[in-house]
Amino acid sequence: MPLLLLLLTSLSGIFQTASAQCPDYDSYSMVPHEPYSSGKYHLPYQRPTAECRKFNLSDVEDTIQDMKEVVKDPDLFRLFENAFPNTLDTTVTWKGYASNDSTEELTFITTGDIVAMWLRDSANQMRSYKSLLKASDSADSLASLFRGAINLQSRYVLRNPYCNAFQAPPESGLPPESNGHADTDAVKPSYNTSFVFECKYELDSISAFLQLSYDYYDKTQDADFFGKYQWVSAIQTVLDTAEGLLIGTYADDGSVNDSPYTFQRRDTSATETLDNSGAGNPVKGGTGLVRSAFRPSDDATIYQLFIPANMQFSSYLGRCAEIMKAHDADLAQRMSDFASNVRDGIETHGKVRHPVFGEIYAYEVDGFGSSNLMDDANVPSLLSAPILDYLDAADETYQSTRKYVLSTWNPYYMHGPVLNGTGGPHVGPGKAWPMSIITSLLTSDDDSEIVSGLQMLVSSTDGLGLIHESVYTFNASQWTREWFSWANGLFGEMLLGLRDRKPHLLATSFQ
Repeated sequence: MPLLLLLLTSLSGIFQTASAQCPDYDSYSMVPHEPYSSGKYHLPYQRPTAECRKFNLSDVEDTIQDMKEVVKDPDLFRLFENAFPNTLDTTVTWKGYASNDSTEELTFITTGDIVAMWLRDSANQMRSYKSLLKASDSADSLASLFRGAINLQSRYVLRNPYCNAFQAPPESGLPPESNGHADTDAVKPSYNTSFVFECKYELDSISAFLQLSYDYYDKTQDADFFGKYQWVSAIQTVLDTAEGLLIGTYADDGSVNDSPYTFQRRDTSATETLDNSGAGNPVKGGTGLVRSAFRPSDDATIYQLFIPANMQFSSYLGRCAEIMKAHDADLAQRMSDFASNVRDGIETHGKVRHPVFGEIYAYEVDGFGSSNLMDDANVPSLLSAPILDYLDAADETYQSTRKYVLSTWNPYYMHGPVLNGTGGPHVGPGKAWPMSIITSLLTSDDDSEIVSGLQMLVSSTDGLGLIHESVYTFNASQWTREWFSWANGLFGEMLLGLRDRKPHLLATSFQ
């Protein structure tokens, strides 16, 4: 056996042995670990031991130490200490290279308790570290993680652009996971379950690919990278897919257009499938808006002209056009024009007049005049529009929308003695998502609102020191998902933002 191959085989065996000795984080996160914080909530230390962390980055460790001097409340700091590194510690499940190109980096990032890579989740998990991102050729760098995620997402989008979650790449040696529905889901176009974990078409999934691409370029200015592998072809696929979904239900002569995507699932929940033989409720063509069969919560849309995802798509398609200029000027122009047309569609068809709040953005519209007024905790949401870089938080229509979203006029605004925030049909009424509170703090300039939100977050972990998916607003011990990496990273991102724009608030005591 050649010496290099022997060495690599030996190292692989050592890594597998070490991994086998590390506890499953799904179980580990359910049990409090010492040392506990010195505050009244006694939050445990929930990071895996150093040898069991998936990816170590000195910049993250330095940031945690720096924040220890800034965040004066011991419980709030412990929550940051556990949450901010959670993606790197627990969900960078595999990192390597493409089998057909030894220079093409690949990064497989799971959601936490599900061993699959959602385009949306993984893009947002990486965004948590954007403030630390800088150009680097090192395979051990944050930049390498970003490049690997972009390359793997490009592969996924090229092959199955309608799908939202994917299996580990074959190079990883990890077996495919079952989602419990794939054998009976009826989906057009069809897909291979060894490659795709779930195939719910969500506009925010391909928008997240654009967001991830822009985030890397924005911090590194590394336009050359995007021309080396499959990114340009993946963008072409994104455009073709989205343009195909500008179509309405009916042709001008009244005949029914063939839907490019249909989905039917055998389930007792209406949000898990689409009516009208899997095509969804009718929509009108010619609005400039792109259809979305599902929301970022993985719940079915009521009206497929889903405004938050169109905001995200327009924002990052336009920004990625700048990257494309270095590789294909005509394609870059097509991207810019498409982004502008979607924005026009949002501003023309995505606004309604509310009797209390005035002009606000609707959550979903159908183009015929019907609208769904609500907001869901999952990003993209109406509340998150400023962090999608679609508009400024001071925008008048956004401010009215924000007031609506954070009021009991929003049918999915949950409130109670434990916490107040938006939820959604994914887990049902009564459960607010901490993610929505974090989003409200990211978009707020009001000190009292921010302090109140931080108090709710630090006091609602059920003594586990991590951000849950949702929490029952009347009982913090009733929650969903002990290991939800995206929400933990978003919390870290929010606290770092406060360090930069409102550092005085991080001196607040929550005792």
